Amino acid sequence: MPSSTTPAPVSGATRPGNDLAGRGARIELTGLSKHYGDFTAVDDVSLVIEPGEFMTLLGPSGSGKTTTLNIIAGFAGPSSGSLKVDGTAIESTPAHKRDMGVVFQHYALFPHLTVAENIAYPLKRRGVPKARRAELIDAALATVHLGDYGHRYPRELSGGQQQRVAVARAIVYSPRVLLMDEPLGALDKKLRDWLQLEIKRIHAELGTTFVYVTHDQEEALVLSDRIAVFNHGRIEQVGPASELYERPGTLFVAKFLGESTVLRGEATPEGDGSVVGVCARHLRAPGRLDGTRAAIVVRPERLEVRPAGHEPGAGWNALPATVAGEIYLGSSRKLELTLPDGSPALVREQAGALSDARRGDEVTLTWRVRDSVILADDPEVEAVFT
Repeated sequence: MPSSTTPAPVSGATRPGNDLAGRGARIELTGLSKHYGDFTAVDDVSLVIEPGEFMTLLGPSGSGKTTTLNIIAGFAGPSSGSLKVDGTAIESTPAHKRDMGVVFQHYALFPHLTVAENIAYPLKRRGVPKARRAELIDAALATVHLGDYGHRYPRELSGGQQQRVAVARAIVYSPRVLLMDEPLGALDKKLRDWLQLEIKRIHAELGTTFVYVTHDQEEALVLSDRIAVFNHGRIEQVGPASELYERPGTLFVAKFLGESTVLRGEATPEGDGSVVGVCARHLRAPGRLDGTRAAIVVRPERLEVRPAGHEPGAGWNALPATVAGEIYLGSSRKLELTLPDGSPALVREQAGALSDARRGDEVTLTWRVRDSVILADDPEVEAVFT
């Protein structure tokens, strides 16, 4: 993790009951690009991260999210563009002088040092007095709920405990920015889900600006104040999780962030919305697209299965379909449907509200017009997800 050979002040408590808490920094990326020969890893990225915000950089492998994080950390220099923290340009500032905490997927703990000694390392590098170090180590261990583990060695800890020690080491000197690169990727799902809530709690307690990289859409939805969705080195959309999920701005965002049914056809404007021809039906959607190939996106929990031949009332769309499969998930059930043109649809039904539909049944797929999102079709997106 970054450290400094010059002693730096370690802030005291700014919130009651937490000796590590402090206000986060504002990060501003403007026209940021990074080239490796002919390959562009980051392409004209502009993003403002507000003080104390939890910003997640989300995208598939090779989308530019980790390179962007490395530029913020100082592990890579931008080919062009500017990077400011609290209004000060830091493109030329070495990583060890940026005073940012960093947590990686692989914990990078010193195996020959105890937990307390690992956490003390950045404090020693900053010349923090021994008595003050002890106070800050205790506070960091308490923050990650490992108060009695200071004397243990990394080999004596579970993977989740080691990752919490890595977080404690990153926050012990009260950095105003904490960068996290796929920190939970090596953990099993149950532990990962628990640690997500722990990270969310720690962020709320500290008030530090968090920048978090992941390819896991559920993780991004759980943790983030806002999400920046990356694709081919560029940001496709930035916004709160609910906005990106309910109203994606591009087909890539709709497909990457959560499951969805995508219905393609030619769009014609009508009133305040559009009509799209799909499977010889005229489907309606809010939003106007004129004479172009369109994609109607509907989330699986918004779809309902009715008996074959069902005709819904005004404000609803309907398509005939065949049940191709069922997936039992305990609290819910997924139905995989096939539409007349062979395209798939996915319905999620909650336990206690299951339809009678079973594999092989002919049914009617229905949903409210207002639950549709209409977007310009993009054939390249389909290649990414197939």
